[in-house]
Amino acid sequence: MKSDWGMKDQIRRAACSMSDNIAEGFEYNNNPDFIRFLNYAKGSSGEFRNKLIILYRSGKINDTVYNDLYTKSIEFSSKTKSLIDYLKKFEAEKKKK
Repeated sequence: MKSDWGMKDQIRRAACSMSDNIAEGFEYNNNPDFIRFLNYAKGSSGEFRNKLIILYRSGKINDTVYNDLYTKSIEFSSKTKSLIDYLKKFEAEKKKK
C-alpha cells in the first residue's frame, strides 16, 4: 500500500468521513439532521469496507490488517444503526405527546 497513494488517500478519506459526518450532524442540534448524517457516516463505513476488500484482494494488505479493520467497520455500522433506530423511535414517541 506504500506505493498506492491514490487508494491510500481514498481509504483515508472514507475513514475520516465517518467521524466527520457524525460531528457535523451533531452540530445541527436536532435529531432529524443528526439521523441523516449518521446515515451518511454508515454509508462511508460501507465505502471504507469496499476499499479494504479491494486492497486485500490485490494483496496490498495482509489477513490480520484486513480482518481487524473489516470487523471494526462492521461494528461501527452496527452501532451507528442502533443509534439511528433509537433516535427514530425517540422522535416518533416525541410526536405522540
